[in-house]
Amino acid sequence: MSSIDQKKQNEIGFVSNLLLNFMFLVCVVLCVAPLLLVIAISVTDEKAIRDNGYSFIPAVFSSKGYDYLLTAGDAIWHAYGVSIFVTVVGTILSLFVICMYAYPLSRSNFKYKNQFAFFAFFTMIFGGGLVPWYIVYTQMVPIKNTIWILIVPYLMNTWFMMIMRTFYKTTVPESIIESARIDGAGEFRTFFIIVLPLCKAGLATIGLFCTLNYWNDYYLPLVFVSDSKNYNIQYLMYQTLNMVQNLLSSSNQAMNVNEILANLPSESVRMAIAVISVGPIVLAYPFFQKYFIKGLTIGAVKG
Repeated sequence: MSSIDQKKQNEIGFVSNLLLNFMFLVCVVLCVAPLLLVIAISVTDEKAIRDNGYSFIPAVFSSKGYDYLLTAGDAIWHAYGVSIFVTVVGTILSLFVICMYAYPLSRSNFKYKNQFAFFAFFTMIFGGGLVPWYIVYTQMVPIKNTIWILIVPYLMNTWFMMIMRTFYKTTVPESIIESARIDGAGEFRTFFIIVLPLCKAGLATIGLFCTLNYWNDYYLPLVFVSDSKNYNIQYLMYQTLNMVQNLLSSSNQAMNVNEILANLPSESVRMAIAVISVGPIVLAYPFFQKYFIKGLTIGAVKG
């Protein structure tokens, strides 16, 4: 079969191409439309929301939702700083721990790889529960009410470690490692100079997952943090949302419920919280996209 005939055989027909593009267009709309709706509601007047419902085009523009959040003053910016520090430092340390653990398990000549793999997989299937977990970080490792309690519990993730181990196996041939050993490179030099540069796609993929874990977390401060200086942005937004709900449901206010609803932008505040929380991740994703897509396709069957 000539190359021209093979090329024609592999071409997608006009109808199939049209259907595929239509499907991708539908997927894009389903992903983007909710975000646009949230942004539109966050800048819509509360009375217009109650009268007209949700709309992609604000009936009456209002920034009261964001103004309400900004009344927190320095607290919201401090919480942003905490979230950025935790996300950056936590992602770097988590990548270091995961990569260092996964690398020996990918080596066929590591004698104890089955034992170490069992230790990791067992914790993924069976957990100790909340009480032992709480005791570990309050008594054995006393980091409660510190910035490190937002970082340390998520340093190791067995599922991410398994993904990284697969990256090592599919991306780094054993022959390269053997060549480095013949040239006199030690294990650490081989790992940092040869292996990691070949696994940029894997690092970006796992790094994105770790970033999302740290940025979106509000559970750790809910359990371990009572000092407001260590609140991250997600937990601060969680508290703000609870405060709004408490104001709306309280029956012991000086004003009646209708007057509270008239002055409190509850719906727009909820949407403004979502916009503020998701903003940095949306802006950061394009920088990961190239490596993330490549990471998802590693190991696929090639024609």
